[in-house]
Amino acid sequence: MRTLWDHLVCCCLKVSPEEHPVLLAESPSCPGTDRVKAAEVLFEGLGVPALHLANTGFLSLCAHGRVTGLAVEAGAAVSHVTSIWGGQTLRKGTRSLGVAGDHLSRYLHQLLLQQSQPEPSVLTKKVLTLLKEQCCYVSLDYEGDLQEEGSHHPARFQTPDGRWITLGKERFCCPEPLFRPELLQLSCPGLHQLAWQSLHTVPQQARRHVLGNIVLSGGSSMFPGFPERMCLELNLLFRGAGLHIEVLASPKRATAAWAGGSMAASLTSFQHTWMTKGEYQEHGAQYVHTKFQ
Repeated sequence: MRTLWDHLVCCCLKVSPEEHPVLLAESPSCPGTDRVKAAEVLFEGLGVPALHLANTGFLSLCAHGRVTGLAVEAGAAVSHVTSIWGGQTLRKGTRSLGVAGDHLSRYLHQLLLQQSQPEPSVLTKKVLTLLKEQCCYVSLDYEGDLQEEGSHHPARFQTPDGRWITLGKERFCCPEPLFRPELLQLSCPGLHQLAWQSLHTVPQQARRHVLGNIVLSGGSSMFPGFPERMCLELNLLFRGAGLHIEVLASPKRATAAWAGGSMAASLTSFQHTWMTKGEYQEHGAQYVHTKFQ
């Protein structure tokens, strides 16, 4: 990581790391040892003057101009649900799901091989990613669509080497494990159920406010139909509570954490939150746990 960060800062951005504070976006499931090591590398290896560690869920809310809400993140390696109140991450409300973009790519690969249409060599990681992005969608009635052959229109995709792949039910089967992990032989709740669990850890007096600020982010939330399905599932889970739930789904939500970090770091009110090099030298790398709870 030191080599990579050094290359990005010095070669790509062409700036001196000693002159620029660094905001590091942190996964909600990041182990504490990683935080300490990151501080050591950035302060000692690159010599940055200040550091801030921010939860990606919080940064996704910032991208929508909010500091309170529920961040539902579906990325490449893992998906998360994080409850945030007044800028503070509610740790007991954080949930993770081992289903994300990489898992969906492998599942799509498996589904396509079952129909024996494309040669396995055609289904490279790049092709599978393009198939997901251009052809797949989330069904609002998965069971019904499986039964009704005419409910889904086939999609044809041409690979970079000129071959054609036709997708039928694979189009909506591919992202379904986000809501039904059992399709990947995982015995855990789906993303909507994790959101429901997380919301129930929020204090009763704050719950309605958090419910009104549910933000989607991450590349795997970009499937057409994903926001509508999340709304549908959450409203079913909260049926009888006298609530109608909506979600915030920006067209640029794939990079919401980056956008939120860019916005937050530029605010004057943010400047007192940095961990300075002086604090690092005085208290050591473990101080990140005190500074960024």
